[in-house]
Amino acid sequence: MTDPQSHDNDTNVTAGATEQQDLTVATATAETPEAAADDESETPGELSEDRRGLFGLQSFLNVLVVVIFVITFVVQAFRVPSESMENTLLVGDFILADKLHFAADGGLWHMILPYRPVRHGDIAVFRYPVDPSQFFVKRVIGLPGDHIHLSGGVVYLNGKPLEESYVIHSFPFPNFYRDNFPMEGYISPETNRKWRRQMPDHVKDGELVVPPDSYFVMGDNRDRSLDSRYWGFVPRDNIMGRPLVIYMSLNEGDDAGARTVGGKLVHSGHMLAHFLQLARWGRVFHRVR
Repeated sequence: MTDPQSHDNDTNVTAGATEQQDLTVATATAETPEAAADDESETPGELSEDRRGLFGLQSFLNVLVVVIFVITFVVQAFRVPSESMENTLLVGDFILADKLHFAADGGLWHMILPYRPVRHGDIAVFRYPVDPSQFFVKRVIGLPGDHIHLSGGVVYLNGKPLEESYVIHSFPFPNFYRDNFPMEGYISPETNRKWRRQMPDHVKDGELVVPPDSYFVMGDNRDRSLDSRYWGFVPRDNIMGRPLVIYMSLNEGDDAGARTVGGKLVHSGHMLAHFLQLARWGRVFHRVR
């Protein structure tokens, strides 16, 4: 049985404690007005921090949008793993490809953006016709309607030999198919099967005739380039852009995994360790011509 008096005492203690706490709070509030003011002044400061955080996030998102736009529509980075374009492009060159220069004419857009048609001697980055998931880089030799043949390694365009100061010959032995293209009655075993069937339809009087909306391309290192001689023409829609500048160049030595004759480009997603020791600084920011 509970003692009523004891119950009243418990109630009084609780109530008394509450009154004492109220009194303490009231006294503290009355004695320290500056502290109360400081507490109130912290709220706007906290809001300012929040605003600054939001502004920072907004700025980051704006930069991200610009970067995505540039990568999608303006430039794209690649690494050159092939010696097919030496000495213009070396194995280990990291290049930025200009995606606007050769972009398809989009009506009124050509009045705003620097579009121009593909010309003889241009270096082009394009999707490999045999496997469009791969990017290649070669020099444009033939435009639609051109007549092309090689004799002794010399390129003849519409009956006239080309003067190509950028060309090198790195293999000491002749190759009849490579140096005398197109050669009737002989096809190199390196030639794509589909191109073997199609090529005779484009040969007239011993010369290859470039069809509409297509281009004939070759590597500057003529002896070590698998190009239009081996797999055919590049459709206009496959041309993505042109190499604009070398933004980094690494001496990768004789890495067999990097040196291929195909000319395939590799998306630059990483840099090699110790790149400071491997960098060819004289090629950095060198324009590709």
